[in-house]
Formats: sequence, C-alpha cells, structure tokens
Amino acid sequence: MSEFYRWENTALHLFVRVQPKASRDEFAEVQENRIRIRITAPPVDGKANAHLQKFIAKACRVAKSNVQIKSGETSRNKHLCVESPVYLPAGVEKVG
Repeated sequence: MSEFYRWENTALHLFVRVQPKASRDEFAEVQENRIRIRITAPPVDGKANAHLQKFIAKACRVAKSNVQIKSGETSRNKHLCVESPVYLPAGVEKVG
C-alpha cells in the first residue's frame, strides 16, 4: 500500500502537497509520502483551496461537498478526505 492515502470505511484520506499557480491542473509524482497536485489557482483568499476541492471532486466523481480539507488550510501540505469516491486517482487502490 502506498503511503499518500489511506481508507477509513468509505472515506478516502489523501495526503497532498499542493503547487499553486501551475500551468495546468494535474496529479504529479509522489514525494515524501504525499502526492503532489498542481493547480492553476493562486494561493490568495482561499482560491487555491476551493480550486483543489473542485479538482479532487471532479477527479473522484463526487460532489464538491464530499471533499473536505481536514488539515493544512494555510499550508501546501494538506490532509483531504473524500467521502465515497466513485473513481480513484491513479495509484490509489480500494481495499477490501
């Protein structure tokens, strides 16, 4: 099992490092037990966090309300929780 995510019942917990102001939105490499996610939004007035939630929701095919930032609101390192993802990002496997 990779260390940048874990399952807790039907909730997927992702440990990410966000790179704001990128040229495009994308999942990148895994480094130091976190998956790097590049997003186009700037880190101003919560825009990057909102954009990240929207990007993860779209990637997992869930409503934006199903994606919560558990920790790291003002940090590049974040702990996200996705409730009942329909689709899993590359590298994430469903357990059980």
